[in-house]
Amino acid sequence: MPSHRRIVAVAAVLLLVAGSVHAQATSSKIAYVNVRAVLASAPEYAKAESLFAKEVDGYRAELAKMQQTLDSASNEFEQSSVLLSPSARTNKRKELEDKNRQLEARNQEIQQKAAARERELLDPIQSKVSTLIESLRAEGGYSMIFDVGTGQSGIVAADKSLDLTQQLATRLKNAK
Repeated sequence: MPSHRRIVAVAAVLLLVAGSVHAQATSSKIAYVNVRAVLASAPEYAKAESLFAKEVDGYRAELAKMQQTLDSASNEFEQSSVLLSPSARTNKRKELEDKNRQLEARNQEIQQKAAARERELLDPIQSKVSTLIESLRAEGGYSMIFDVGTGQSGIVAADKSLDLTQQLATRLKNAK
């Protein structure tokens, strides 16, 4: 039995050494980009962001007006509630609750509409960037390209020579 264990142990060591040699022979080429910086420098992205911001401002104004109307009605109710009969007070309270539900429903509708519009405006640009990253990866023979612009990349330090951000920005600029 002890010789059997020794054979198994030697075989395991040989497999580990062979795996290590193979891993060194096929070392992976890795690079990184800052997609956020590339997008920030793209004129079409800035234009889409600006258009989206204007549309969102319109939505905010609509919601603010609805909220102001609800607040005014609520204040009016509080001031006049002592003068109202119990049934009138109950009816007015229900009206205010209905207005509040309408405001909440419209807010939710606007949030969904805004998210869809943002995707509509930005997805084509982000898709173009993804395609360009993939072409950089394939042309350069990179195994992986990380995005350090997300803040969640896990990369805390990297060789600047591995940064393909400028190449990506140039390709995006020329891809029009």
